[in-house]
Amino acid sequence: MLMYNKQTKKYAYVWQGKNRATLYTKIGLKALQAKKHNILLALFTLFISGVFYAQERPQVQALDIQFQEEPKDTVNISADEVLTNTAVIDTTARDTIAKDTTKQGFLQGKIKYKAKDYMKMSRVEKKIYLYNEAEIYYQDYELKSGIIVIDYTTNEVYAGRIKDSTGELSQPPYFKQGNSVIEPDSIRFNFDTKKALIFNSRTEQSVGESMNVFAEIVKKENDSVYFLKEGKITTSEDVDNPDYYIRVRKGKFVPNKKIIAGFSNMYIADVPTPIAVPFAYFPMSQERRNSGIIMPTPGQTNSRGYSLQNGGYYFAISDYFDLAVLGDYYTNGSYGLRTETNYAKRYRYRGSVRLRYENNITSQRGFPDYSRGTIYNIQWNHSQDAKASPNSRLSASVNFGSSQYYQDSFNQLNTPNFLNNTLQSSISYNKTFPSYPMVNLNATTSIQQNTNDQSVNMTLPSLQASMERIYPFAKKDGTKRGIIQNVNFQYNFKAENRISTIDTLLFKSEMFDDAKSAFQHTIPISTNFKIFKFFSTSVGANYNEVWQLKTIKRNDYDELLEDATIDTLSGFDRFGTYNLNASIGTTLYGTFNFGEDKKIQAIRHTMRPSVSYGYTPSFEQYYDEYVDEDGVKQLYSPFEDGLYGTPSLSNSNNIGLSLSNVVEAKVRDKDTTATEPKKVMLLNNLNFSTGYNIVADSLPWSPVRVSGGTQFFQNKMSVNFGATLDPYAIDNNGTRIDLFNYENGGSLFRMTSANMNVSYSINSKTFSGDDDKKKMDNTESGGRDDDLFGRAQDFSDDRTFADEDKEDKEEVPTEAYSAKLPWDLRLAYSLTYSNSNRQNEITNNSLMFSGNIDLTPQWKVGVSSGYDFKNNGFTYTQLRFARDLKSFRLNFNWVPFSSRASWFFFIGIKSSMLSDLKWEKRSEPDKTL
Repeated sequence: MLMYNKQTKKYAYVWQGKNRATLYTKIGLKALQAKKHNILLALFTLFISGVFYAQERPQVQALDIQFQEEPKDTVNISADEVLTNTAVIDTTARDTIAKDTTKQGFLQGKIKYKAKDYMKMSRVEKKIYLYNEAEIYYQDYELKSGIIVIDYTTNEVYAGRIKDSTGELSQPPYFKQGNSVIEPDSIRFNFDTKKALIFNSRTEQSVGESMNVFAEIVKKENDSVYFLKEGKITTSEDVDNPDYYIRVRKGKFVPNKKIIAGFSNMYIADVPTPIAVPFAYFPMSQERRNSGIIMPTPGQTNSRGYSLQNGGYYFAISDYFDLAVLGDYYTNGSYGLRTETNYAKRYRYRGSVRLRYENNITSQRGFPDYSRGTIYNIQWNHSQDAKASPNSRLSASVNFGSSQYYQDSFNQLNTPNFLNNTLQSSISYNKTFPSYPMVNLNATTSIQQNTNDQSVNMTLPSLQASMERIYPFAKKDGTKRGIIQNVNFQYNFKAENRISTIDTLLFKSEMFDDAKSAFQHTIPISTNFKIFKFFSTSVGANYNEVWQLKTIKRNDYDELLEDATIDTLSGFDRFGTYNLNASIGTTLYGTFNFGEDKKIQAIRHTMRPSVSYGYTPSFEQYYDEYVDEDGVKQLYSPFEDGLYGTPSLSNSNNIGLSLSNVVEAKVRDKDTTATEPKKVMLLNNLNFSTGYNIVADSLPWSPVRVSGGTQFFQNKMSVNFGATLDPYAIDNNGTRIDLFNYENGGSLFRMTSANMNVSYSINSKTFSGDDDKKKMDNTESGGRDDDLFGRAQDFSDDRTFADEDKEDKEEVPTEAYSAKLPWDLRLAYSLTYSNSNRQNEITNNSLMFSGNIDLTPQWKVGVSSGYDFKNNGFTYTQLRFARDLKSFRLNFNWVPFSSRASWFFFIGIKSSMLSDLKWEKRSEPDKTL
């Protein structure tokens, strides 16, 4: 309302009441002629908006207000003292923001403002005062504060704190522009120039993690540039009392992009440290990880001297892939180079490529133990999204390189992988042609390396094609009944180029000397039917044809050469074989009921016996003769040493017998509300198999193979076992003889081998019903996917801990752990028995274990070890300690003994942007022990 004061002889527009008041002011056109073209329109708009507001809202009872010459309140709200209440003196208010007197101010949008206690407009001061929970909204600007003063002659706004009943300053300003938020003690902002002075500000930048920026004075130049004076930068979660910060004297701040600063140094607990730089650049882009230097890790070895490991540069090339170039250097001249790249395209594919090369030098040049060697390793993982192409798929899992790479490498990341004795690689492409008949095409390249004997078996490449089953006599509606209608056939094609060589001959012409190529065509024909409704019967035949590009010719024994030479013939040759087969089987169920009132209500035993028959004729037409050194004619096949075997030289009439067993139980559920009993698997499988050769002259029975497996404790423990039982006896030389073992004074069967493997994995949530299957990941370095052999971690790489830290923040409770500590435990037991020649020997008996426990929300301890009961010694042992220091992370890994004995200490900031602020110390393994 507009009121007149008789004492001051002035008018004042006042709105005051118990309810919150809201006014809308919009100035978009020039007003009537005046010194300030927008004043009249502003006053007119305020008046009109007040009238309309009063008409739209119910009338509110106004308070009785007595005006004095200078209105006073509990807090002095004069324009000159707004900033004084914030305990900050603005010494640059007159000079910092330049005013353009040549241009008239225009507001580009509607201003919305409100306050809790009152809003007052003074015509004399040409200002609007908002008190207690004041708010202003203009375009994408949002300002909230305890007190706000609007100067509509200069289009400036002042905001600051107010004193509460205890005399404490409260309700500091909250200034938001778009996604950028600043929380200062006071602020002065101009709507025309968009410039501002901000005092004691605090803003949070989201760069994948929280980054807090403090500054005593901030000058807002425009929407994207701020200038800082006496600033602090920290990632500490405690914003009021950070445990560390980077002090910036002067700097330029671009929200969500970067901070460019002058001399800066680090403070820990408000204590300055000598960690300083003459200038600093802090990237804050939210789009992707920024490029930058990766600081190396220092170390020391007895054989190579001092070292710097895993240092280099990270390139954030695009949103689809990146590149890291890393290197190691040792003072004796050894060095290593690594490149790592990750790529991904949503809904299409993702993968990673790692190339590693090391030049290793032992001792010093001129010494007798001096040696030099190179090792390398290539890793490529590629997976394709199923939605990208339903009919084609490319996948790759490559771990290829020098056989001794993990054993000879001094890089800390490879320490837990030195026990690997095999390297496997495969690249496959699958293509499906969906038209009838459907054809599936698969091309695969695979490499198997044995790191013990350095042998390499390569398939370059393997091509397979298969056509779906065709039922030539079936009805068009798809129903198949009887023997004839179930007759079906397929066509399968396979081609391979296989190379067997050794590590030292890779990528040399000699590796192709023993290369073998072959093609195989297979056409299976079969039908199935029922006998007496309970017996499933199948009858079939299989035709197999093999093409080879190389064959052999054995020459007669030459007395001069004292050898029967073998010639290799190049050229196309083929052979074809066939066989017949039949099988019959059924399923038997046996149930033992104990009563519904019992804990174990019933046990069901499922048996699946089957009998098979196979006949393969003799193919003498594919054999030739040669004379050996004794003058005796011997048969041989030109297709010997081929990829797909040789034709059978003798008739084979085999009868196969097999029996599989499954045992299940029904138990009363502990849940009293459950209406059905709970099913428990007692024995997943127990299989017996053997065979009998009808036409064999001796030893017709094959050994009995027994295998089985089961799981316990809600599938936490897995047990697998197997054994081989031979019915025949052996002579003094260990050779099987045509005499049953019981006839030789022994038992019915002779156990020649047995094995058992037990694995058990539990954690603190196992028995609470809230188990989480947390899987370790060491595959990045080419090792195991668990930590039974230790954990390969690069503490310098924050990417290793990004997800882990995120999970910890979600799971760590606010209170102490008390008696309930998070933990996990993995056990793996292996036992192997051998008795093929009466040696009665335990060839392997070892227990591997790995566990981790969180002693407190900040302390974590882990261990990976094992014990070899055969050799009476501990296996590779690693102790791990981790401490969460809020903004910092401390890690200590220790291998106390063995040839890989070493330790590694690390402390550094958890933030990825400041990950180079760290200190590391390590002791490399001494491989000369």
